[in-house]
Amino acid sequence: MSTFERYLTLWVALCILVGIAFGHLMPGFFQTIGSAEVAQVNLPVAVLIWLMVIPMLLKIDFTSLRHVGRHWRGIGVTLFINWAVKPFSMALLGWLFVGWLFRPYLPADQINSYIAGLIILAAAPCTAMVFVWSNLTKGEPHFTLSQVALNDGIMVVAFAPIVGLLLGLSSITVPWNTLVLSVVLYIVIPVIVAQLVRRGLLASGGQPALDRLLGTMSPMSLVALLATLVLLFGFQGEQIIAQPLVIGLLAVPILIQVYFNAGLAYLLNRALGERHCVAGPSALIGASNFFELAVAAAISLFGFHSGAALATVVGVLVEVPVMLTVVWIVNRSQGWYERGGARSVALVPTSREG
Repeated sequence: MSTFERYLTLWVALCILVGIAFGHLMPGFFQTIGSAEVAQVNLPVAVLIWLMVIPMLLKIDFTSLRHVGRHWRGIGVTLFINWAVKPFSMALLGWLFVGWLFRPYLPADQINSYIAGLIILAAAPCTAMVFVWSNLTKGEPHFTLSQVALNDGIMVVAFAPIVGLLLGLSSITVPWNTLVLSVVLYIVIPVIVAQLVRRGLLASGGQPALDRLLGTMSPMSLVALLATLVLLFGFQGEQIIAQPLVIGLLAVPILIQVYFNAGLAYLLNRALGERHCVAGPSALIGASNFFELAVAAAISLFGFHSGAALATVVGVLVEVPVMLTVVWIVNRSQGWYERGGARSVALVPTSREG
């Protein structure tokens, strides 16, 4: 992890302050940006989102899906957590904390929007930072790559239905046209563009050419994320100043779902006898979120001023420090994990495959 990535939470916090300050000093500028829309899609934000997402998707090699069967236990656990547990548990936690326990302390007109943002945040598994987390836990690289590629493929078809279902169950009106458009703009098109660029570079210059491009574009991706946050908080500033506890309260269900899903994935892998080098990244992929997509979808569906957009940004704010604690737990518990059964010992030699 680079120094810049390690202090992402600090940069996010600074962007919050800068965005709020600029929102007060230059309200006309933010209104102009907010009005630059075509078919409910904000064009400046769309460009920033593409700059965020495409460099990450360039790292994904869909041919790695041939390794899926090699780690079927870990793959099965992660798929179960990502698609059958995490979105639904977040919807439950959002309803419990935001819709009930914290309701008296939050703006009444934003309750449903906050819950919607939490659902959107949990409905897409992370595609980029998990490579960092996996490396920090000495994770099996073929498993991590094939799992992320598989999740990306599923996300193309499953993100919109799951979000629509859970928003409907939460009695939130689902703008289906905008939701489908968001999937096309922020998942389908970036996947196609990234894979075409990837194949072209590998065909003409090989892996060194791809690595050079990734070295150039990866910092651009984080800068685009931070610029998006400045815009978002330029619009959200008044609400945050009026309700300074909102960010802390929204962080509670996010923190609970991260540790719950990571712990559940880790324990299920241990129960099934999967190796630690697979269980570690499985837990981390199961717990982390594709917050770049979540921010874009929330803005497209509910707007800059919405509680949904703010809720997804809280996910960005807590992502790095919380996931680093999960990495620490996974590494420190390796001895306990490997005492879980003979099967994990019997499978150790296969870690050298590929």
